[in-house]
Amino acid sequence: MPKTSLRRPTPLREFFVGVSYLFRGFRIWVTAPRLMFLGMVPAAIVGVLAIAVLISLIVNIEPIAAFVTPFANDWTDLAQSATRIAAGLALILASILILVNTYTTATLMVGDAFYRKIAAHVDSVHGAPPPPAALGLWADVRRGAAEGLRVLFPTVGLAVLVLVLGFIPIVGSIVAAVAGALLGGWLLIVELGNIPFESRGMHLTARRRALRGARARSLGLGTATYLVFLVPFGAVVAMPAALAGATLLTRSLLGEDALSNNPASSSDFAEQPPAS
Repeated sequence: MPKTSLRRPTPLREFFVGVSYLFRGFRIWVTAPRLMFLGMVPAAIVGVLAIAVLISLIVNIEPIAAFVTPFANDWTDLAQSATRIAAGLALILASILILVNTYTTATLMVGDAFYRKIAAHVDSVHGAPPPPAALGLWADVRRGAAEGLRVLFPTVGLAVLVLVLGFIPIVGSIVAAVAGALLGGWLLIVELGNIPFESRGMHLTARRRALRGARARSLGLGTATYLVFLVPFGAVVAMPAALAGATLLTRSLLGEDALSNNPASSSDFAEQPPAS
């Protein structure tokens, strides 16, 4: 009798499975456009503020870069310019990491009701949605604020790391950009998972543990979302899809249905037949 070998998925394949969740989230624009449009409203409101902050930073990057590199004041013009250009790029990359994750946190808070409806829609389509937890308003606000701070602190720490990496000669900006996308993507998926995990009674510590259990898959969705967020107005359109993708990822990690483990299915958002 021939032996059958079960090949474990590679981290690279798992990463792209995670990426596919974002595309599956975008498909809800076809099946529930009104719901997704409502999800764009808070994303647009917060996005205007985020873009204003980023533009202000870019416009003033030259004096800021000079301020953080006083050691280069007496260097030759070429060395001084190269150092301050590297500092400026590193500052922008580090600021983007903070800005993207702060934007996500603020948008989820402003549009909490809309995004819970998107997550509930994904769960209802895929069957057996968990009952929502009965939480008091103020208890929910306090928990959300505390968890937001617990996510913000590592965000700042990682932004400092990206800033330092940007000073590596020659390849610093590339290294910082890659590190920013990966580290920022991880923080982003931790934040995006807030609503679907919370609806199952699982908060930050449990959420991080579940995401670490499928790190490559989680990182795939987070990194893809982070990169789309860098496109002008991409975050506004992608935010509802990213929340839907995070809900699908949550279902997959918790083993709630087999379909969410098969991103190639052509009926991702079709009603599932009853179990026989």
